[in-house]
Amino acid sequence: MREQLRKTYMPMTESAYYILLSLKEPRHGYGIILYVKEITRDRIGLGAGTIYGTLTKFEKDGLIETAGEEDRRKLYRLTEDGVWLLEQELARIDELARNGHCIIGGNSND
Repeated sequence: MREQLRKTYMPMTESAYYILLSLKEPRHGYGIILYVKEITRDRIGLGAGTIYGTLTKFEKDGLIETAGEEDRRKLYRLTEDGVWLLEQELARIDELARNGHCIIGGNSND
């Protein structure tokens, strides 16, 4: 199952990554939009279509689950598979950054 998740979602789009990351704590769709905007310093603005389409897919694939309601808005949170996938993507991103710093940093005086 997890190998299929890896094949389906990796490499992850930036939007998908930030949506999953924002669900480390339960949030509703609009809360995700605000949180992503905040942590990216307004660099990423997610639209409702992106959010709700992605949430539907994530829920269908078992990456997130409902966590109740707040002001009649459905709250979502990560499942164990969602945390696992986020950790896999973070490791991939770390490898990209390490390799880039090694190569760029190592060649800066050449």
